[in-house]
Amino acid sequence: MKRSLEALKEKARNFLIYGIGRPLIYKLEKLITNYSLIGNSAFFETDQFDWVAELESQWMTISQELDQVLKYRDSLPNFHDISPDQAEYISTDNRWKTYGFYGYGIKVKQNCEKCPETTRIIEKIPGMKTAFFSILLPGKHIPEHRGPYKGVIRCLLGLRVPEPKENCRIRVGNDIRYWEEGKAMMFDDSFPHEVWNETDGMRVVLFLDIVRPLGFPASWINLLFIKLIAWSPFVQEAMNNQKKWEKRLDKVFARQ
Repeated sequence: MKRSLEALKEKARNFLIYGIGRPLIYKLEKLITNYSLIGNSAFFETDQFDWVAELESQWMTISQELDQVLKYRDSLPNFHDISPDQAEYISTDNRWKTYGFYGYGIKVKQNCEKCPETTRIIEKIPGMKTAFFSILLPGKHIPEHRGPYKGVIRCLLGLRVPEPKENCRIRVGNDIRYWEEGKAMMFDDSFPHEVWNETDGMRVVLFLDIVRPLGFPASWINLLFIKLIAWSPFVQEAMNNQKKWEKRLDKVFARQ
């Protein structure tokens, strides 16, 4: 019986992704490319976004709350614990830890309450949909992949950047860049990209997905589609997993 249910789930998943999802996303991404107000490059300049300077100015405040979270690093979920479907081909080990605040606009309430200043800061960012601390342990490599949808853009704010920086890097398209503490990096994750932490230290960024600035009517269509993604079984499963980990973390925090 269990195998039959798993087989049905896999068929439904494949139909949603390949029967409906991929063809629809392909058409939407062509529309997004034509209506993008920030161009269509792999990386973007941070001064294209009014809110980035304010975010960077408060990185130490965010970093102080991160210090408290990192005390419980070993109890944090791995990326694939939260999003097993998305992580299937990019991360299955224990070297990519996460601490979530938002997922496709859905708030992780208890985690947010533990980091009130970080929550206050990210909630002021226009179009913020996803936010979490992304923690790469020494030796972690995230192989080449692409994000699920071009309608959001990614911001990574450097919080812990080990040396040498050349060994802690990201490639988006054909462009390789390095993190700096207190500096944001903006890119289009629909480009093929991969990440390396080949140092002995821990790399931590504040990971944000932001609604892509578009002209009308693409902007309206994009917001509607992002809502549909939030209601999808894949995102709902991830948020249910997040709630389970919230309860575990509460018990760990309570013991301290």
